[in-house]
Amino acid sequence: MIFYEPHARDRSLLPHDPFKQLIAPRPVGWISTMAINGDVNLAPYSFFNAFSGAPPLVGFSSEGFKDSASFAQESGEFVWNMATWDLRDKMNATSAPLPRGSSEFTHAGLETAPSKLVRAPRVAESPASLECKVTQVVRLNDLTGEATDRYLVIGQVIGVHLNEAYLREGMMDITLMKPIARCGYQDYAVVDKVFSIKRPPGGGNQAGGG
Repeated sequence: MIFYEPHARDRSLLPHDPFKQLIAPRPVGWISTMAINGDVNLAPYSFFNAFSGAPPLVGFSSEGFKDSASFAQESGEFVWNMATWDLRDKMNATSAPLPRGSSEFTHAGLETAPSKLVRAPRVAESPASLECKVTQVVRLNDLTGEATDRYLVIGQVIGVHLNEAYLREGMMDITLMKPIARCGYQDYAVVDKVFSIKRPPGGGNQAGGG
């Protein structure tokens, strides 16, 4: 069993940090935002997840105060778009470091779709999108209390878009949508198979919750 402290990793044994590979798979935070001046941004975030069901809260963490975080704070809004197997290359293209104000939608060959309750557009090809209003922007601290250049943007879901082509008996079929997930290094996973486990009686907020 290998043990190390993060600041003292043996780089001859572990040249690449395993941390992001271990906390995996993680949903891709494919975030679209619009600045007050109308500039549109679309970028994938490795650190993204849902934090509450009622109210429905999701969040992404930006390493540096990049356009997605700054536009979300400025406008108070963002949209999460599901990244899928079919969209993997276009999703990856939106991670390119384009000049501020340049459209990742155009760069990646993606179509925009209007949102209902926020100004930021959706990815038209995505099978599911969540319109969100920002509830918090938190600058993250380290163990010493020192502020880092990392920013957690949390939003409450106020609108949900679903492509009904993936609806089966009242439930969205995740294996048909084939969402991709981040696994660290240069690796991703695709959800094309699922299994079910019935929770024990009285089971609450635990691994099987959904």
